[in-house]
Amino acid sequence: MSVNDDRGPSVDARMTDRKAKKKGKSKGSTDLHERLAHRGCNTGKGNIAAVVAWNEQLFTIDPVAIIATVDRLAAKGGREIFCRCPTAADADTTAAWLIDRISRLEPGLTLTSDIQEGGGQYLVALRA
Repeated sequence: MSVNDDRGPSVDARMTDRKAKKKGKSKGSTDLHERLAHRGCNTGKGNIAAVVAWNEQLFTIDPVAIIATVDRLAAKGGREIFCRCPTAADADTTAAWLIDRISRLEPGLTLTSDIQEGGGQYLVALRA
């Protein structure tokens, strides 16, 4: 599509800004790894914080904000708890869904799931 169309190409502003801040570079630096996004998607982001919505099919309790948690994992590594689930099957399904989504959001980040039982519930954590 044309660059003037909402479905036309645009540089993903979230990835570019975050990587620039991480490397201490200013906007417009030429050595940043950039990826394409639709112009309408980038324009719609504006000053609104990016959000990855939790799948409504997952049975989770107290889910965290995915992007902020992934940013911490990418910057510092370690382990982050994402939510609680009532059954082991729900926890396994949720962990698989999270790893799939995060692998698209942060392709260079290698994650493993860590599910722990406690108090009749299951904590879903990911480790970088």
